[in-house]
Amino acid sequence: MKIGFIGDIVGRPGRKMIKRYLPHIKKELGLDYVIANYENASHGFGITPKNANELFNAGIDLMTGGNHTWDKKEIVPLLEELPLLRPINYPEGVPGRGYKILDEKLAVVNIMGHYGMPMVDNPFIAANKIVDVLRSEGVENIFIDFHAEATSEKRALFIMLKERVSAIAGTHTHVGTDDLTIVDGCGYVSDVGLTGCRDNVIGMKADVPIKRFLTGLPGHFDVPDKCKAILQMIIFELEAGRCVDAVKIKAYDDEGWQIALRARVEP
Repeated sequence: MKIGFIGDIVGRPGRKMIKRYLPHIKKELGLDYVIANYENASHGFGITPKNANELFNAGIDLMTGGNHTWDKKEIVPLLEELPLLRPINYPEGVPGRGYKILDEKLAVVNIMGHYGMPMVDNPFIAANKIVDVLRSEGVENIFIDFHAEATSEKRALFIMLKERVSAIAGTHTHVGTDDLTIVDGCGYVSDVGLTGCRDNVIGMKADVPIKRFLTGLPGHFDVPDKCKAILQMIIFELEAGRCVDAVKIKAYDDEGWQIALRARVEP
Protein backbone atom coordinates (compact mmCIF):
# COMPACT_ATOMS: atom_id res chain seq x y z
CA MET A 1 0.00 0.00 0.00
CA LYS A 2 1.22 3.49 -0.86
CA ILE A 3 -0.15 6.53 0.97
CA GLY A 4 0.66 10.17 0.34
CA PHE A 5 0.53 12.75 3.11
CA ILE A 6 0.48 16.48 2.46
CA GLY A 7 1.21 18.78 5.39
CA ASP A 8 -0.48 22.11 6.12
CA ILE A 9 -2.20 23.46 2.98
CA VAL A 10 -2.10 27.25 3.29
CA GLY A 11 -4.74 29.26 1.47
CA ARG A 12 -5.46 29.57 -2.24
CA PRO A 13 -1.79 29.21 -3.30
CA GLY A 14 -1.66 25.84 -1.52
CA ARG A 15 -4.94 24.68 -3.03
CA LYS A 16 -3.75 25.68 -6.50
CA MET A 17 -0.60 23.60 -6.08
CA ILE A 18 -2.72 20.61 -5.01
CA LYS A 19 -4.96 20.92 -8.06
CA ARG A 20 -1.97 21.39 -10.35
CA TYR A 21 0.15 18.47 -9.18
CA LEU A 22 -1.74 15.96 -7.07
CA PRO A 23 -3.70 14.17 -9.84
CA HIS A 24 -0.45 13.49 -11.72
CA ILE A 25 1.49 12.42 -8.63
CA LYS A 26 -1.31 10.15 -7.47
CA LYS A 27 -1.54 8.44 -10.85
CA GLU A 28 2.18 8.18 -11.64
CA LEU A 29 3.15 6.83 -8.21
CA GLY A 30 0.10 4.59 -7.87
CA LEU A 31 -1.04 6.00 -4.54
CA ASP A 32 -3.84 4.11 -2.81
CA TYR A 33 -4.78 6.97 -0.48
CA VAL A 34 -3.92 10.65 -0.14
CA ILE A 35 -4.28 12.39 3.21
CA ALA A 36 -3.74 16.11 3.85
CA ASN A 37 -3.94 18.60 6.69
CA TYR A 38 -6.69 21.17 6.04
CA GLU A 39 -6.41 23.52 9.00
CA ASN A 40 -4.98 26.48 7.05
CA ALA A 41 -6.65 25.77 3.70
CA SER A 42 -9.12 28.68 3.63
CA HIS A 43 -7.17 31.95 3.71
CA GLY A 44 -4.89 30.49 6.35
CA PHE A 45 -7.48 29.69 9.00
CA GLY A 46 -9.65 26.58 8.96
CA ILE A 47 -11.52 25.32 5.92
CA THR A 48 -14.86 26.10 4.27
CA PRO A 49 -17.16 23.45 2.79
CA LYS A 50 -16.46 24.84 -0.70
CA ASN A 51 -12.69 24.56 -0.30
CA ALA A 52 -13.01 21.11 1.29
CA ASN A 53 -14.89 19.81 -1.74
CA GLU A 54 -12.37 21.50 -4.04
CA LEU A 55 -9.54 19.54 -2.39
CA PHE A 56 -11.47 16.25 -2.35
CA ASN A 57 -12.16 16.69 -6.07
CA ALA A 58 -8.41 17.14 -6.64
CA GLY A 59 -7.75 13.63 -5.31
CA ILE A 60 -7.48 13.91 -1.52
CA ASP A 61 -9.29 11.07 0.25
CA LEU A 62 -9.21 12.25 3.87
CA MET A 63 -8.14 15.41 5.68
CA THR A 64 -6.82 16.05 9.17
CA GLY A 65 -7.07 19.16 11.32
CA GLY A 66 -5.44 20.92 14.25
CA ASN A 67 -5.79 24.04 16.37
CA HIS A 68 -7.51 25.94 13.52
CA THR A 69 -10.11 23.22 12.92
CA TRP A 70 -12.89 25.39 14.35
CA ASP A 71 -12.03 28.72 12.67
CA LYS A 72 -14.63 28.40 9.90
CA LYS A 73 -17.84 27.71 11.81
CA GLU A 74 -19.77 26.50 8.75
CA ILE A 75 -17.58 23.39 8.59
CA VAL A 76 -18.37 22.24 12.14
CA PRO A 77 -21.72 20.56 11.30
CA LEU A 78 -20.00 18.68 8.46
CA LEU A 79 -17.16 17.22 10.53
CA GLU A 80 -19.12 14.01 11.02
CA GLU A 81 -20.36 13.83 7.42
CA LEU A 82 -17.31 14.66 5.31
CA PRO A 83 -14.01 12.72 5.51
CA LEU A 84 -12.58 15.37 7.84
CA LEU A 85 -10.87 14.64 11.16
CA ARG A 86 -10.12 16.84 14.16
CA PRO A 87 -7.57 15.97 16.85
CA ILE A 88 -8.71 12.93 18.77
CA ASN A 89 -7.60 14.37 22.12
CA TYR A 90 -10.10 17.22 22.25
CA PRO A 91 -12.35 16.69 25.29
CA GLU A 92 -15.29 14.32 25.12
CA GLY A 93 -18.39 15.83 23.55
CA VAL A 94 -16.57 17.96 20.95
CA PRO A 95 -18.04 17.59 17.42
CA GLY A 96 -16.33 15.39 14.89
CA ARG A 97 -14.04 12.41 15.16
CA GLY A 98 -10.32 11.90 15.61
CA TYR A 99 -9.71 8.80 13.51
CA LYS A 100 -11.10 6.94 10.54
CA ILE A 101 -10.54 3.50 9.03
CA LEU A 102 -10.36 3.55 5.23
CA ASP A 103 -11.72 0.40 3.58
CA GLU A 104 -10.62 -1.71 6.58
CA LYS A 105 -7.03 -1.34 5.34
CA LEU A 106 -5.70 1.88 6.84
CA ALA A 107 -6.46 3.77 10.03
CA VAL A 108 -5.69 7.50 10.05
CA VAL A 109 -5.40 9.18 13.45
CA ASN A 110 -5.22 12.94 14.12
CA ILE A 111 -3.57 14.00 17.41
CA MET A 112 -2.59 17.46 18.72
CA GLY A 113 0.34 18.27 21.00
CA HIS A 114 0.36 20.18 24.29
CA TYR A 115 3.13 22.76 23.99
CA GLY A 116 1.82 26.11 22.71
CA MET A 117 -1.55 24.63 21.77
CA PRO A 118 -5.17 25.03 22.96
CA MET A 119 -6.43 22.90 25.83
CA VAL A 120 -6.59 19.23 24.89
CA ASP A 121 -6.27 15.93 26.71
CA ASN A 122 -2.85 14.31 27.07
CA PRO A 123 -1.78 13.33 23.53
CA PHE A 124 0.41 10.45 24.67
CA ILE A 125 -2.35 8.80 26.69
CA ALA A 126 -4.82 9.37 23.85
CA ALA A 127 -2.38 7.87 21.34
CA ASN A 128 -1.75 4.76 23.41
CA LYS A 129 -5.48 4.25 23.89
CA ILE A 130 -6.52 4.53 20.23
CA VAL A 131 -3.58 2.47 18.95
CA ASP A 132 -4.49 -0.32 21.38
CA VAL A 133 -8.11 -0.20 20.18
CA LEU A 134 -7.15 -0.30 16.50
CA ARG A 135 -4.70 -3.15 16.94
CA SER A 136 -7.25 -5.13 18.95
CA GLU A 137 -9.63 -4.75 15.98
CA GLY A 138 -7.02 -6.21 13.65
CA VAL A 139 -6.08 -2.98 11.84
CA GLU A 140 -2.49 -3.41 10.62
CA ASN A 141 -1.73 -0.12 8.91
CA ILE A 142 -1.93 2.86 11.26
CA PHE A 143 -0.89 6.39 10.23
CA ILE A 144 -0.75 9.37 12.62
CA ASP A 145 -0.73 13.09 11.86
CA PHE A 146 0.74 14.61 15.03
CA HIS A 147 -0.09 18.31 14.91
CA ALA A 148 2.36 19.79 17.38
CA GLU A 149 4.65 22.77 17.94
CA ALA A 150 7.57 21.04 19.63
CA THR A 151 9.77 18.58 17.75
CA SER A 152 10.55 16.97 21.11
CA GLU A 153 6.89 16.01 21.52
CA LYS A 154 6.78 14.59 18.01
CA ARG A 155 9.97 12.60 18.44
CA ALA A 156 8.86 11.26 21.83
CA LEU A 157 5.54 10.05 20.42
CA PHE A 158 7.41 8.33 17.59
CA ILE A 159 9.76 6.52 19.97
CA MET A 160 6.82 5.45 22.14
CA LEU A 161 4.74 4.08 19.23
CA LYS A 162 7.25 3.01 16.57
CA GLU A 163 6.74 -0.71 17.11
CA ARG A 164 2.93 -0.42 17.03
CA VAL A 165 2.13 1.99 14.18
CA SER A 166 3.16 2.25 10.53
CA ALA A 167 4.06 5.94 10.20
CA ILE A 168 3.94 9.26 12.03
CA ALA A 169 4.19 12.64 10.29
CA GLY A 170 4.36 15.98 12.07
CA THR A 171 2.45 19.09 11.02
CA HIS A 172 1.82 22.64 12.29
CA THR A 173 5.20 24.43 12.07
CA HIS A 174 4.98 24.71 8.25
CA VAL A 175 8.76 24.26 7.95
CA GLY A 176 9.80 20.92 6.48
CA THR A 177 12.45 18.92 8.32
CA ASP A 178 15.05 16.62 6.76
CA ASP A 179 14.78 13.80 9.31
CA LEU A 180 12.67 11.44 7.20
CA THR A 181 13.53 8.01 8.54
CA ILE A 182 12.29 4.46 9.03
CA VAL A 183 13.08 2.85 12.38
CA ASP A 184 11.82 -0.60 13.43
CA GLY A 185 9.45 -0.51 10.46
CA CYS A 186 7.89 2.86 11.34
CA GLY A 187 8.18 5.87 9.03
CA TYR A 188 8.70 9.25 10.64
CA VAL A 189 9.27 12.93 9.84
CA SER A 190 9.08 15.79 12.35
CA ASP A 191 7.30 18.12 9.94
CA VAL A 192 6.22 17.63 6.35
CA GLY A 193 6.26 21.38 5.65
CA LEU A 194 3.57 23.60 4.16
CA THR A 195 2.02 23.56 0.73
CA GLY A 196 1.54 27.18 -0.28
CA CYS A 197 3.67 30.32 -0.39
CA ARG A 198 7.36 29.69 0.24
CA ASP A 199 8.71 33.26 -0.06
CA ASN A 200 6.99 34.83 2.96
CA VAL A 201 6.58 33.74 6.61
CA ILE A 202 5.04 30.26 7.04
CA GLY A 203 2.81 30.92 4.03
CA MET A 204 1.59 34.35 5.20
CA LYS A 205 2.43 37.91 4.13
CA ALA A 206 5.61 38.92 5.95
CA ASP A 207 4.66 42.44 7.10
CA VAL A 208 2.45 41.51 10.06
CA PRO A 209 4.78 38.82 11.49
CA ILE A 210 7.77 41.17 11.23
CA LYS A 211 5.85 44.01 12.94
CA ARG A 212 4.77 41.58 15.63
CA PHE A 213 8.35 40.49 16.29
CA LEU A 214 9.53 44.13 16.37
CA THR A 215 6.78 45.56 18.58
CA GLY A 216 4.82 42.73 20.20
CA LEU A 217 1.62 44.18 18.76
CA PRO A 218 -0.90 41.72 17.28
CA GLY A 219 -2.14 41.82 13.72
CA HIS A 220 -4.15 39.76 11.27
CA PHE A 221 -2.17 37.30 9.18
CA ASP A 222 -3.04 37.23 5.48
CA VAL A 223 -2.16 34.80 2.70
CA PRO A 224 -0.61 36.60 -0.33
CA ASP A 225 -2.57 36.61 -3.59
CA LYS A 226 0.64 36.05 -5.56
CA CYS A 227 3.80 34.32 -4.41
CA LYS A 228 6.38 31.67 -5.14
CA ALA A 229 4.70 28.40 -4.22
CA ILE A 230 5.71 24.92 -3.12
CA LEU A 231 4.02 21.56 -2.64
CA GLN A 232 5.52 19.21 -0.04
CA MET A 233 4.38 15.63 0.41
CA ILE A 234 5.62 12.39 1.99
CA ILE A 235 4.94 9.04 0.31
CA PHE A 236 4.93 6.08 2.71
CA GLU A 237 4.94 2.53 1.36
CA LEU A 238 3.41 0.09 3.83
CA GLU A 239 3.46 -3.71 3.96
CA ALA A 240 1.68 -5.70 6.68
CA GLY A 241 1.64 -2.74 9.02
CA ARG A 242 5.28 -1.76 8.56
CA CYS A 243 6.81 1.06 6.53
CA VAL A 244 9.27 -0.31 3.96
CA ASP A 245 10.05 2.88 2.03
CA ALA A 246 9.39 6.62 2.25
CA VAL A 247 10.26 9.57 0.03
CA LYS A 248 9.59 13.30 0.10
CA ILE A 249 8.09 14.94 -2.97
CA LYS A 250 8.57 18.63 -3.73
CA ALA A 251 7.12 20.77 -6.49
CA TYR A 252 8.03 24.40 -7.09
CA ASP A 253 5.58 26.65 -8.95
CA ASP A 254 5.46 25.41 -12.57
CA GLU A 255 8.76 23.51 -12.47
CA GLY A 256 7.27 20.04 -12.06
CA TRP A 257 7.64 17.63 -9.14
CA GLN A 258 10.52 15.46 -8.04
CA ILE A 259 11.70 13.18 -5.25
CA ALA A 260 13.63 15.49 -2.94
CA LEU A 261 14.54 13.12 -0.09
CA ARG A 262 14.53 9.39 0.57
CA ALA A 263 14.13 7.99 4.07
CA ARG A 264 17.14 6.62 5.88
CA VAL A 265 16.33 3.10 7.02
CA GLU A 266 17.76 2.34 10.44
CA PRO A 267 18.59 -1.32 11.23
